[in-house]
Amino acid sequence: MGGVSRTFTIGELARRTGVPVKTIRFYSDEGLLPPTDRTYSGYRLYDTRSLARLELIKTLRELGLGLAEIAQVLAEEVTVPRLAARHLAALDEQIRRLRLRRAVLRAVVKRESELEEVKLMNKLASMSDEERVRLLDEFWAEMVDGLTVDSEFFAGMRSAKPALPDDPSPEQVEAWAEFAELIQDPGFRQAIRAMSEQHAAALAAGEEIRPLHEYRSNWFQWNARAEEHLKAGLAPTSSEGRALAGEIAGAFARDGQNPDDPAFRRELADRCAAGNDARAERYWQLLAIMNGWTPFPSQHAGTEWIIAALRG
Repeated sequence: MGGVSRTFTIGELARRTGVPVKTIRFYSDEGLLPPTDRTYSGYRLYDTRSLARLELIKTLRELGLGLAEIAQVLAEEVTVPRLAARHLAALDEQIRRLRLRRAVLRAVVKRESELEEVKLMNKLASMSDEERVRLLDEFWAEMVDGLTVDSEFFAGMRSAKPALPDDPSPEQVEAWAEFAELIQDPGFRQAIRAMSEQHAAALAAGEEIRPLHEYRSNWFQWNARAEEHLKAGLAPTSSEGRALAGEIAGAFARDGQNPDDPAFRRELADRCAAGNDARAERYWQLLAIMNGWTPFPSQHAGTEWIIAALRG
């Protein structure tokens, strides 16, 4: 002979689960937790299966699921893992946005920003990686539009893309805001366009366009030596300056060009000066901050010393 099934009043159910009576009554009215029976006075009664069902509803609500989704789970129209995966993706995106917002607020506090700067910083920080890349691609497309340039050289220039991490630091948010303003600044765009036109003219004249990695490797070494000479108080016209200028001129001289020719050295100095824009250097420094690269040291002063040595 089977035992009598245990039943609970709505108050007992509330005490056992910690769910308020008002909430249980609401779940019942919505069809999520129908009563097992009623007393003669019309009060709702629930059995042990109702208790387990209420515990499940409570858990799913705590995980952020809506009533309609819970109804689907209870009706076995959708599985919990599928719903969980959907909510996990949404939660990850929400966390990413909250981290960005936190970084913006920290940057605002640090910079004591005014309202317009706060608006701009928040707008820029909220952009997706795809939007950031598109902004940069549009910049470089305009810089070479209508020009015949060395594709390998410019592919190297535009290959570095800004990518903020999911949890950026205030410095990275500041770097992106400054970077976005920089590549949209008419003066900077004009300067880079002029460099691109100079590059195209050199290519049309049959001059050798050195690969980016080779250029960087050699120039970094020359610049480091120039920095050392500058710190030591040596003048560009010193013997060290003449030696470095001769080495650089010799490396850039092609067949038929005399590296000791003052006119050739002045022309080379002019080319170096055209590329020694502090804003162009800042472009790479900001990319390094955003992408977590090794800090990009300033080479502006060293390059000025080299230019003076070449003209000396």
